[in-house]
Amino acid sequence: MVNWNPYIKGFKAYLQLEKSLSKNSIEAYQRDMEKLIQFFNAKGLVPQPADVNLATLREFLRWITELGMSTTSQARILSGIKAFYNYLLMEDLITKNPAELLESPKLKRKLPEVLDVHEIDLMVEQIDHSKPEGMRNKAIIETMFSCGLRVSELVGLKFADISYSDEFVRVIGKGNKERLIPIGSIALKAIKLYKETVRSHITPQTGHTDTVFLNGRGKGLSRIMIFYIIKDLAKRAGIHKNISPHTMRHSFATCLVEAGADLRAVQQMLGHESITTTEIYTHIDRAYLHDVITQFHPRS
Repeated sequence: MVNWNPYIKGFKAYLQLEKSLSKNSIEAYQRDMEKLIQFFNAKGLVPQPADVNLATLREFLRWITELGMSTTSQARILSGIKAFYNYLLMEDLITKNPAELLESPKLKRKLPEVLDVHEIDLMVEQIDHSKPEGMRNKAIIETMFSCGLRVSELVGLKFADISYSDEFVRVIGKGNKERLIPIGSIALKAIKLYKETVRSHITPQTGHTDTVFLNGRGKGLSRIMIFYIIKDLAKRAGIHKNISPHTMRHSFATCLVEAGADLRAVQQMLGHESITTTEIYTHIDRAYLHDVITQFHPRS
């Protein structure tokens, strides 16, 4: 049996302390390495990291392909393995990186599902504002659409992060990087109303005193709870799209790009490290323009 525990333990510490990655990201990298070790065990191989070569990794790629993994999953796993070998090389635990020339499968860039303002309004209309969770859920929807927050950023939002006078929220995103995002008056009004009429009557549990969005027991909401809230509202609104909390983030960015916002500004608000990631919203905009021409131009 392959035992790379000392190497993986060091890799985990590197990701946590030097790369400042989140717990979820670190666990994803660990799963990537577990898949490689699973391959070695299945093939009866017992190599050390320095014994692995490019041919072995290519065989591993064929193996996960035969398992029926999607190209997206394959690319994700190979990214983790490359990061692991980069770490080993940097720590002088190997002299040559076998993953350096390993090519990831070609990914077809899928355009994400987005909601327009009318669909967002339809979702908000399904909320029962007479219930405490209704006022909270309205504040959640308005905040996500107004700021384009990741779901992890939403559930971690603190009242101290909200500036009502300047209409900004402070967010700690991926890689522990801080950014300031403008927040609209409608979202601020929804948060304030929720705070004064519902949140003020909830006794927060330890560690959640300043957390904005709580459940009835005084604990911060989980990411899966946000998923259920959004899926339920979309279903009630008759929206037959593949909706998730990230859809709100995509919708925020798409609205800005379609209105002519500077791509660099959108990149900064989303917290994307690379402008290439943000450029997908220009493709969405082009798709929208193409649909308009197809629908309305007499020669289309």
